Amino acid sequence: MITDNSFSDYLEQYILDHTEPESELLKELYRETHVRIMHPRMCSGHLQGKILQMLCHMVNLEYILEIGTFTGYSAICMAQTLPDKGELHTIEINDEIAELALSYFKKANLTHKIHFHIGDALKIIPEINRTFDLVFIDGEKKQYLDYYNLVFDKVRKGGFIIADNVLWSGKVVKKDLPGSDHFTRGILAFNDFVQQDGRVQNVLFPIHDGLMVIKKLT
Repeated sequence: MITDNSFSDYLEQYILDHTEPESELLKELYRETHVRIMHPRMCSGHLQGKILQMLCHMVNLEYILEIGTFTGYSAICMAQTLPDKGELHTIEINDEIAELALSYFKKANLTHKIHFHIGDALKIIPEINRTFDLVFIDGEKKQYLDYYNLVFDKVRKGGFIIADNVLWSGKVVKKDLPGSDHFTRGILAFNDFVQQDGRVQNVLFPIHDGLMVIKKLT
């Protein structure tokens, strides 16, 4: 008997079976993240990594900003699409996992393209003197709108902002959120603001935990 849950599992496996295989390096990073790091579900993983990589290929990016490195999976996927002169700036506040991410940047031979910043993104972003083709937001959920407002002028006209976890395990449609749930409220504030922002076009994809893809028009 196939239940709803088992059907979803079969469907997910079918999707993965019909997606370009994960590299051995990224498989190793994904396994090590699950063995060594708390909250390993924050790692992008195969499907989301391939989607980000494909989006980067489609728009021929040179300069990317990532807010929230975690163990470096998504940074590697995106940096691999960049030309030799391209740059990916990635910011991680948790210095305890920085060594793991950096070790895999080295294994992937991407240290010449990846500029790794450790600290508070809200303080670091203003110090980066660069206009970006793409910004990937995957940091502190209650600060998503702050990140958006801070990076907006650093994104070129026609450039993109992608935000992860915008469905937040389905909590965005729950009623009567507890006052202490600052993460869900942060995501809701971000989603609502983007939806009303006339400077952009946006679409929310139900992939992984929700990806909001935003194109800057002005």
